[in-house]
Amino acid sequence: MAYQKQELYDEALTQELAGHYREILRLLGEDPQREGLLKTPLRVARAMQFLTKGYQEDGAEILRSAMFREEYHQMVVVKDIELYSMCEHHMLPFYGKAHVAYIPDGYITGLSKIPRVVETFARRLQVQERLTVQIRDCIQETLHPLGVAVVIEAAHMCMQIRGVQKQNSLTTTSAFTGAFLRDIRTRNEFMTLIGAKLN
Repeated sequence: MAYQKQELYDEALTQELAGHYREILRLLGEDPQREGLLKTPLRVARAMQFLTKGYQEDGAEILRSAMFREEYHQMVVVKDIELYSMCEHHMLPFYGKAHVAYIPDGYITGLSKIPRVVETFARRLQVQERLTVQIRDCIQETLHPLGVAVVIEAAHMCMQIRGVQKQNSLTTTSAFTGAFLRDIRTRNEFMTLIGAKLN
């Protein structure tokens, strides 16, 4: 049986995007008709739809799809969540890890839903600061916990391969609500559990 790759894309959107990418190749001095580039506009059009699929997803609905009553009031931490996003200023990738915690107040969510929320907001054109806050706010406004903590550590290709060209720099952002804001011991417990320091 021959291999068949199955991917679902909006075909009309794919064709429209591909036309623009074909013109970009021409403007850059390339020949869009040469063999190696013939399918490139279609590939890029599909890749961009995948990299920005978060626009079609709803983080709150993801959390609500596995939301359960539970009398647990201790910290829930999901750390080292792989994260890939696109800088909205240069449309180059940034990548790293997100660490997320919340303290339930009557409701918990399925553990896999936290990484899905991270993915939903990451798969959009982003800045790291806004991404951090969007993840925090989505969890706070949906689960209404006693507090939420989000820390993101990421490397930005727009700093690594252009501009300042610094290969080993990491950007760390954080956002807190509730108990994580009010209680330094709670915040320090979270930072210890994820093995990070905020100066």
